[in-house]
Amino acid sequence: MKFTLGWLKEHLETDAALGEITDALTDLGLELEGVEDPAATLGAFTIARVIEALPHPNADKLRLCRVETWPDGPGGRMEEVQVVCGAPNARTGLIGVFARPGLHIPGTGVDLKPGVIRGEASNGMLCSERELMLSDDHDGVIDLPADAPLGARYIDYVGANDPVIEIAVTPNRPDALGVSGVARDLAARGVGRLVTPATPPVPGGYPCPVAVTLAEDVAGGACPLFLARMVRGVRNGPSPAWLQKKLRAIGLRPISALVDVTNLLTFDRARPLHVFDASKLKGGLTVRLGRAGETLEALDGKSYALEGATVIADESGPVSIGGVMGGEGTGCDEATTDVLIEAAWFDPVLTAATGRRLKISSDARYRFERGVDPESAREGIERATALILEMCGGEASEIFAAGSPPDQSRRYALRADRVRRLVGMDVAPERQADALRALGFEVEQTGEGLVAAPPSWRPDVRGEADLVEEIARVASLSALQATPLPRGDAAPRLSHPLRRVRAVRRRLAAAGLSECVGYAFVAQAEAALFGGGGPEMALDNPISSAMSHMRPSPLPGLLAAAARNQARGADAAALFETGPAFSGPEPGEQETVAAGLRAGFAAPRGWTGERRKVDLWDARADAEAALSACGVAPDRLQITREAPGWLHPGRSGALKQGREILAVFGELHPRVAEAMEVSGAVVAFEAYLDRTPAPRARLATRPALDASDLQAVDRDFAFVVAADVEAASLLRAARGTDRKLISDAQVFDVFTGAAAEAQFGAGRKSVAITVRLQPRERTMTDAEIEAISARIIAAVEQTTGGVMRG
Repeated sequence: MKFTLGWLKEHLETDAALGEITDALTDLGLELEGVEDPAATLGAFTIARVIEALPHPNADKLRLCRVETWPDGPGGRMEEVQVVCGAPNARTGLIGVFARPGLHIPGTGVDLKPGVIRGEASNGMLCSERELMLSDDHDGVIDLPADAPLGARYIDYVGANDPVIEIAVTPNRPDALGVSGVARDLAARGVGRLVTPATPPVPGGYPCPVAVTLAEDVAGGACPLFLARMVRGVRNGPSPAWLQKKLRAIGLRPISALVDVTNLLTFDRARPLHVFDASKLKGGLTVRLGRAGETLEALDGKSYALEGATVIADESGPVSIGGVMGGEGTGCDEATTDVLIEAAWFDPVLTAATGRRLKISSDARYRFERGVDPESAREGIERATALILEMCGGEASEIFAAGSPPDQSRRYALRADRVRRLVGMDVAPERQADALRALGFEVEQTGEGLVAAPPSWRPDVRGEADLVEEIARVASLSALQATPLPRGDAAPRLSHPLRRVRAVRRRLAAAGLSECVGYAFVAQAEAALFGGGGPEMALDNPISSAMSHMRPSPLPGLLAAAARNQARGADAAALFETGPAFSGPEPGEQETVAAGLRAGFAAPRGWTGERRKVDLWDARADAEAALSACGVAPDRLQITREAPGWLHPGRSGALKQGREILAVFGELHPRVAEAMEVSGAVVAFEAYLDRTPAPRARLATRPALDASDLQAVDRDFAFVVAADVEAASLLRAARGTDRKLISDAQVFDVFTGAAAEAQFGAGRKSVAITVRLQPRERTMTDAEIEAISARIIAAVEQTTGGVMRG
């Protein structure tokens, strides 16, 4: 948002310096982007007189000019220089604008130097308005009246020394997209007094001949209000110099008086308007939604498909895209004599969607999609009418009104201590009320605080917290101080889910995995690889096409990170993330997951031997580490083959407790690895933290150490079993024989392959386990050891069908 200091002072009576105003803007939340001071670029161009202009001896179209300059300003010393000039209006006695050597000419981008032109010295130049970027006029050099003060700065003489202020306006402040709204904020701060001129109504001399109809598909929301007014007998042409200067100062190109008026009100009052050439309209206007196949050639010269957009149509078809851009066919030009002024209110959401789909950026769309004041339509059309009558003449009709402004009335209570509790600022209740009233709120004092009704130009205020923000802005955002929350009698304790996640993160980091924090959004193709990607999981307004769906797992993000690392020469990756995974769009269809992967090699290259690639046992160890951090004993879990489809079907597994799958692990499916562009060995796991059982009530002290002074006894057993029997089933059978006496059981040897089948028979293998017996009351006798050993053998044989190896 740009405006000049002089423009601001049309709405704000103030003696404050420019620096004080810009500091206040930032402190009010209207952050200063920059200040363009014309003196920095045009301050050295001075008024000079041509003493004599003679024909150039070597060029017919050039003239030798003796120029009288005053380098020390009016009343100082005079200096005469020779300038070679090709302007057709260069003549003796001309009062013009002189640029001395060394100056930068903004209109051409040239740094002026002394030179020789066709054999004659030239020590400066006489400038045109286009060379100073003041207008497009380049037919000749600037020609000033005879009473122009010689030696004075040209920008001071013509009043072009007005600083241009640019602020960054957040999307929730549509009122600050008008100079009047900015002035209101500054007046509320106390920088000046708000003096925005009132707009008296212009009486209409006849009924508006163009009727407007709001179709049912827009009257309830897309366009509930449309005002129109005819002005007959106008003379369209260039707008006055003061208006052109305003528009050029903020980077707009003047077009014509009729169009410039609408641009002025767009930036002056944040009220977009549109003007139709009434002679080009056929019949009345209808505001409706665009239909399939309808197109419009807009003012930017491009054709747009209008299906689903809010359009303004006459009997021949669409003539304008409501809230976005007008049509070329009904635009105003120099031949326009009758003009129809439009002031309407268009739905912000539909306007934004239309502009985004059609890829149209306009000042009108920028404001309507943020929320134009619906009550400003009548004031806007009245002010536009007055300006058009002043500049172009004509006779105005009465205003034709279709619909009514949407009802945005609302009231919010503000408790007396809420400002202090939310932002830590002590603002007296009277000052709170005064701040809101200065911003246009209607305020009533109550016993518990106050009740405020936001004005129509503040659609962003939607609750008590927003009222607090307004009071804090006016009081001073820079005065906000960090205030610690009061501490209670006891330190706050984390909930079990938070403690569980923290413990898992620490355990996985200790296992050598690096933590990642990724987006909860992935591309549809990536989500489909992990069982997601359905239409119900698509985002309505995605950040990008690569983040279109809610993720079914954190693994797509981790795999993408691993692929980027591999592409940059990293041959090993160990990553994990804890966060949500989504199985559906409804509440309860998400769970907290700890996911991780290892890719490449398990250890860095060294002299000890060949490097080992990661395998599914690394993934299982990581999954068990995550569950162990949740208080789940890995030796109490069952290992099954119930792994999801994104894991290798023969090299994966699931960790179950009862019927609940707590984790899955294994090698990544080759199809998934190829799609994610990850090469080499890749293993992954997911641990479902919400499924782990909650811990028992914690005791006030640690439980007593349960250690035995008696010597443990290790016994080894080798069983011949079918080749498809899992070693875990042997361990479960052994441990289940006597859970009090047996403290551990592990596999220490597996004999498989052709040699094993030759010795034990086809489809057979040998699995050797070691079982630790830990007595607690007395040393075990040989008979007791033999008895428990026999029970272990019997349990394993009964469970697996295996036999003791002879």
